[in-house]
Amino acid sequence: MAPQITVQTTVKAPLAEVWRAYSSAEDIVQWNAASDDWHTTRAEVDLRAGGAFLYRMEAKDGSFGFDFAGTYRQVVPEQVLDYEFGDRSARVDFADGPGGVTVTVTFEAESENPVEMQKDGWQAILNRFKDYVEAR
Repeated sequence: MAPQITVQTTVKAPLAEVWRAYSSAEDIVQWNAASDDWHTTRAEVDLRAGGAFLYRMEAKDGSFGFDFAGTYRQVVPEQVLDYEFGDRSARVDFADGPGGVTVTVTFEAESENPVEMQKDGWQAILNRFKDYVEAR
């Protein structure tokens, strides 16, 4: 079994806003990138168990792009998103607390890139998510 990687951030915003920004296609295209030279050009979300999602991620210079796609296994509004993508899975937990909403993403590592590199990339995306929501 692949190692599990966990990344986390706390967003200072109401739970309903954090959930919406994480799960709506209109918001995802605004924050879903690991660095400023990448962007998500399109997002499709069918937010229900068995529903599919697809994010088109591309380098801004047009040199490379890929689809991040999968199927939701569990959707509990404002609490849990659990999904599979390819032969891997991920779970996103939303916990409302006095300091804001803690968003925890746990995912199965892939074997092509070092674990630290994967963790840093997913953490960078989560940090951009936090910045996007808090700036609204």
